Amino acid sequence: MTRATNAGNLGGTRRGQAGITRWPWWTSLVILGAASLLLLPAVREPWVTVYGARWAYIFVLSGLTAFGLTPLVSNLARFLEVLDIPTSRKVHTEPTPLLGGMAIYTAFGVSILANSIVDGQVVAILAAGTVLVVIGILDDARGAPPGVRLLAQLLAAALVMRSGVILTLFPPSTAGSVANGILTIVWLLGITNAMNFFDGMDGLATGLSIITAGFLGFFAMVTFQPFLGWFAAAIVGSCLGFLPFNLRATRPAAIFLGDTGSTFLGFVLAALAIKG
Repeated sequence: MTRATNAGNLGGTRRGQAGITRWPWWTSLVILGAASLLLLPAVREPWVTVYGARWAYIFVLSGLTAFGLTPLVSNLARFLEVLDIPTSRKVHTEPTPLLGGMAIYTAFGVSILANSIVDGQVVAILAAGTVLVVIGILDDARGAPPGVRLLAQLLAAALVMRSGVILTLFPPSTAGSVANGILTIVWLLGITNAMNFFDGMDGLATGLSIITAGFLGFFAMVTFQPFLGWFAAAIVGSCLGFLPFNLRATRPAAIFLGDTGSTFLGFVLAALAIKG
């Protein structure tokens, strides 16, 4: 996605972002305050101790956090002039804030860590996602060379593969291990960059992430894989919290995922598919 900044376009951006993203700043603080209450032990424990409610806790916490954070991130992106400027190759007609992935990443991370049950693969996926978010922010703000983005994706792939998140299509052997490793890298990088491509249309990448994570969550339920289910709930919740700003009935998107969010979602979903 081509990034550019233009101070002269900010007026048009502000006019185009009327509505949900222009509500008073304290509204977001109220929503984030409600999300923070879920972190209190007295509120959290009933959710996580009742059988089957832990996924619901993650879902609600991630959804509220993303919904409250997105307007603040949108205003920050406008202030820093991190905008996607319209061109003849793009669908949108007004400069649109990027960095929406920051809200999704934060909501996702908070809800997973608040769950308090992690294993080595969970830590590896979070660490790999963090690498892509950092590079994504740099790319959205300044533009990162393709080589740098590729190296970051390879590093992220190496982190999750080292933790054991790797395809096992070929039988154990030297050749089989090499083939499994190559296919894992192709899968992870392919899905990551495909999701980045889908971010060009309002709500497309976010909606695909919700659908994919929903299927993964269902698969986790029927195969009794709690970690996969918790990750899926976090993705669905954070994307649903972000979606009202990214897909609006009568107006263009108020904010895009940007490379920050699209690469993060694509990579995490690809890794979860392998883990499952």
